[in-house]
Amino acid sequence: MLSDLLPASIDLAIIGAGPHALTLVTHLLRKKQSMRGRLLVFDPSGIWLKQWNHQFAALDIPHLRSPAVHQPDPNPHALRTFAESRSAELFPPYDLPGTSLFREFCQTVVERWQLESCIYPAQVLHIQPIRQRSARFCLELSGGQRVVARRVVIANGSGVPHVPDWVKQIPAIYPPDRLCHSQQIDLRGLRLEGEQVLIIGGGLTSGHLAVGAIQRGAKVLLMSRRQVYEKLFDADPGWLGPKYLKQFWAEPDWLSRWQMIQQARNGGSMTPAMLTQLRRLAHDGSVQFYEQCQVSQARWQNTHWQVCCNQPMIHTCIHDRPIDRIWLATGSQLNAAEHPLLQGVFQTHPIELVQGLPVVDEYLRWPGCGLFVMGGMAALQVGPTARNLSGARAISDRMVPALTKRSLAVAGM
Repeated sequence: MLSDLLPASIDLAIIGAGPHALTLVTHLLRKKQSMRGRLLVFDPSGIWLKQWNHQFAALDIPHLRSPAVHQPDPNPHALRTFAESRSAELFPPYDLPGTSLFREFCQTVVERWQLESCIYPAQVLHIQPIRQRSARFCLELSGGQRVVARRVVIANGSGVPHVPDWVKQIPAIYPPDRLCHSQQIDLRGLRLEGEQVLIIGGGLTSGHLAVGAIQRGAKVLLMSRRQVYEKLFDADPGWLGPKYLKQFWAEPDWLSRWQMIQQARNGGSMTPAMLTQLRRLAHDGSVQFYEQCQVSQARWQNTHWQVCCNQPMIHTCIHDRPIDRIWLATGSQLNAAEHPLLQGVFQTHPIELVQGLPVVDEYLRWPGCGLFVMGGMAALQVGPTARNLSGARAISDRMVPALTKRSLAVAGM
């Protein structure tokens, strides 16, 4: 870990040390080993996949939703090979890797590619294009240091938690641990015996929270604005290849592409296994579904929540039920215009946005400069799986040529 020496300048700065960044670095080094001494990964923890592993552990998630073929190593069979003696940790269907298996495999990827020394333990607070030096960026770090980079990759997720409007209208102060977004919850430290927990959202995260709360002694009310429905993956597997992507890439209108992405993902969904488990728990009385329903008002009453829903004529309203905790499994919102690291870039290199997503070139590069985007911000080019592990590989396949071939460099770089 580069905790002692920070160079004054670097060729490539990668912001974030999650699975997308790890995928990019392994693919980059496979293509051009000489990049090893020319890149630096910035992450506050200084550890690969620290936040990813924390989120899986905090929500007690037993396995991934993506099949074993989707992982950070360039060899698509690497995880299956690693799991040859641990077949019980590949869950049906399609060999979904267990959380521990995936974590340990990724550690072997870091070791095999000798990537421990690539990370500098600091948060990037600000990115400012340097006007006096063409195609350079000044990165301001949390420790007060600064480093100049020729190219920058944003690989740190960048979504902000979505909070429903009714939360902002709660009239009084309440204990902060009694209303939390899923990103703030750590099930491992909770004792919930005898409590009633209201979980908002119909996606897989709400399912994990519901199971975790019930295992810790709570009764759960699961509220979703539409009917909870099952889907094996976030998006149909046809989006991994030309079956659907051919039409997507042929669409010249960016708004139409955005609409195709929304239709493909169609909001939150639960896997068949999760929904089956929840239905069994509902039969036992541990969880109650409130579907096609939303909170209209919530008020903290000294020791509990009083909640009103917007469908009291359809449901037995929960108004008279004391709720101990409210958990928001409402996902995140992505808007490049509000990304804290992109403000300076917007000033010097204005860009077209479509519903918050940047219109980047085919290499996922910000027009006119050497800044690249990964994850959901690359969706208008890559498609609805951009934020997934499969998307990390597709993004890397596009990005690596622009990072390694001089002929694909931005003019003036």
